[in-house]
Amino acid sequence: MKSIKLLFLLLFVWNSFSQNKNRQLVGLKQDGNYIYIKVNDGEYHIKYYNNYIVETTFIPKGESKSENSHAVVLKPEKVSLVLHSDDKSTFVNNSDGISIDIQYKPFQIIYNYNGRVLTSEKEGYFKSKHVPLELVKGNIQYDETEKIAFNLTKDEVLYGGGARALGMNRRGKRLPLYNRAHYGYETHSELMNFTIPLVVSSKKYMIHFDNPAVGYLDLDSSKNNTLTYETISGRKTYQVIAGNSWDDLLDNYTNLTGKQPLPPRWILGNFSSRFGYHTQKETEETIQKFKEENIPVDAVILDLYWFGKTVQGTMGNLEVDKDSFPNMKQMITNLNEKGVKTVLITEPFVLSTSKKWKEADSKGVLAKDTLGNSAKYDFYFGNTGIIDIYKKEGEQWFWNIYKDLKDIGVAGFWGDLGEPEVLPSWVSFGKNKKADEIHNIYGHDWARLIEEGYVRDFPRERPFILMRAGYSGSQRFGLIPWSGDVSRSWGGLQSQPEIALQMGMQGLGYMHSDLGGFAGANLDDNLYVRWLQYGVFQPIYRPHAQEDVPSEPVFRSDKAKNLVKKAIELRYKLLPYNYNLAFENNQKGLPLMRPIFFEDDNADLVETSSTYLWGKDFLITPILKDSIETKKVIFPKNANWFNFYTSEVVKGNHTKVVKVNQNYIPTYVRGGVVIPMTKLVQTTEQYKGTNLELHYYFDASIKESERIMYNDDGKTAYAFERSQYELLSFKSAINKKYIEFNFSAKHGKSWWPENKEITLVVHNINSKTRRVLINNKRKRIKQVENKLIIPIAWHTMDELKIQIPRK
Repeated sequence: MKSIKLLFLLLFVWNSFSQNKNRQLVGLKQDGNYIYIKVNDGEYHIKYYNNYIVETTFIPKGESKSENSHAVVLKPEKVSLVLHSDDKSTFVNNSDGISIDIQYKPFQIIYNYNGRVLTSEKEGYFKSKHVPLELVKGNIQYDETEKIAFNLTKDEVLYGGGARALGMNRRGKRLPLYNRAHYGYETHSELMNFTIPLVVSSKKYMIHFDNPAVGYLDLDSSKNNTLTYETISGRKTYQVIAGNSWDDLLDNYTNLTGKQPLPPRWILGNFSSRFGYHTQKETEETIQKFKEENIPVDAVILDLYWFGKTVQGTMGNLEVDKDSFPNMKQMITNLNEKGVKTVLITEPFVLSTSKKWKEADSKGVLAKDTLGNSAKYDFYFGNTGIIDIYKKEGEQWFWNIYKDLKDIGVAGFWGDLGEPEVLPSWVSFGKNKKADEIHNIYGHDWARLIEEGYVRDFPRERPFILMRAGYSGSQRFGLIPWSGDVSRSWGGLQSQPEIALQMGMQGLGYMHSDLGGFAGANLDDNLYVRWLQYGVFQPIYRPHAQEDVPSEPVFRSDKAKNLVKKAIELRYKLLPYNYNLAFENNQKGLPLMRPIFFEDDNADLVETSSTYLWGKDFLITPILKDSIETKKVIFPKNANWFNFYTSEVVKGNHTKVVKVNQNYIPTYVRGGVVIPMTKLVQTTEQYKGTNLELHYYFDASIKESERIMYNDDGKTAYAFERSQYELLSFKSAINKKYIEFNFSAKHGKSWWPENKEITLVVHNINSKTRRVLINNKRKRIKQVENKLIIPIAWHTMDELKIQIPRK
């Protein structure tokens, strides 16, 4: 009862904020998880998905409710709600989650969680007259736009709105919602390829506006503590999502919009990519160069020259150019035998000069103009139409092209220009869908098309879908996003950690950059090396650039090549750790790159991207400026951190300036936990999870810990759901006599356990012992400096116990 009184006091304080004085309550009723509110100008429908997610829809008078969401997949579960009503308000009490206070005069809806106010509607829904939207070249004049406004507290930091280069705190910005490429951007970009209508608050709640039409997110640009969503049309629906921690919040949001499927393991390896390989000969010789240099590589990406000899005039051919690639199928087979997958670029545009224009036009698979003909317009690549993926015939026609390419062995697909890069407002799709209504979800639904095709025609294979644009929930289709045509400059590099961290907080945990930068002929080996060293600790390791300056390390200077080779080798040694990050993302929605404030809630860190976490146990500080000799590293509390290369220990909860080394970027690991690694392999095909290096950094303050490592065959779709997996548990404990390790395994019903060769490396230990106990049997070991190296054979059907004497 005291908590309810306290909450009402907080609500009284919150009511000092602006409200909609013209909206009046007419009636209110409850039906299970649903609250129906009738007001003088329409209706509110409030739906509880669970204790942590509430959806509110406003239906203006004279309009009908649209149930169609492109983002939400969660089904509601029963929630226990108790309504307390008097003549001033109705309080929807949910003791286990979000509660709602509905004030009558003036009308207002307030959302509360754990005894505190999260947010409240300010004006709520309203319309604005004659507003120009400066979203594309030239203003688009709409008679009116629709808005939903909320109150903010003065101290909130706001994240979200998709991919932008604005700094971590996006409060004070008015963000266009119109996916658009920004060629050659550096440290600042207001508008990019992914514009997601999601706001994330430092108070650990989210508001997701469930409508893909073009518009704006205004994150208090007028500095009056107001958050406003603005759109041209569509649903007036939003979800409020709460969580007790950042981990919980991401889990709840990705439950709402869908979890990312576990990708094929090979995508965690090194890619050979550029714009582009012109011929089969050039492609094969490039991969052979990697092999000769013993630089690991797992995939080669073919840009648009696979279907045409020129950049302009050939887009839409979507079939192999036999002159340049005389035997594509055999090339793919030969590369597969070397452990190298082939990925092809595709675009949704079919030029009127392309080989497929007549077919696409005659079959009616292209979007239409105002007269009902195939829409044609000009852009950089030529005069074009665009595939209508919202029409059954268009969707099937496009998928058949992918299916034919899969049949010759293509392992993955790159979907480029999917914003779409150019899409006039007068173009229409499907059953009278306007271009501005589907613009922001075209890439999203393009990824869905490919994913559904795989499920239908290749049900046991995991897709690789690299896309330049998407929407809320695109992660559930396996979409792998990248940050567009970034400048090949230090400014371009500096914006990348922020973009990846922000997108990870919005459910898209595989956001990454063209390593080395894409745009510009900048031959700067120091920039190249530092970018590729950073790439070890970003989700996808894919150097890619315009061909004026090579993106592949095999064609760089000897110094750059050798430094990058070391970085790539580390990337491969981290395969067990990184694959487990992919599993955590699949199960919990956790991004692979995580802001430091996920670990440390110090208010000074909420805008930090210069130091971040790779998973839970690596602390990374990229080198983002040229020729610096020192770098400030932030060490979060709750742990001691060990230099990965020297084993120097640094206590948490402070900042330290460290010397910079050209061989690597500042990299630290959490003390007292097991870090799984592996011996070096040249492709992920050679890694099976049977030969592991387990690194443990002894920290006397961490009395016990446990880490889990997931493993499967790396390729079977939904292997975890099919019980084709193993989960390895690595526990450590410290007592007066021993440092103890207990290893155990859980196997899926369809997994066949294998023997494992383990090398346990214990760092930061001064014990002079030469023997340890393994399952109570003495075994001689080797000590190198302050490390103990313990080789062990382990059959995972049995538990394994290792005891190291402390004296």
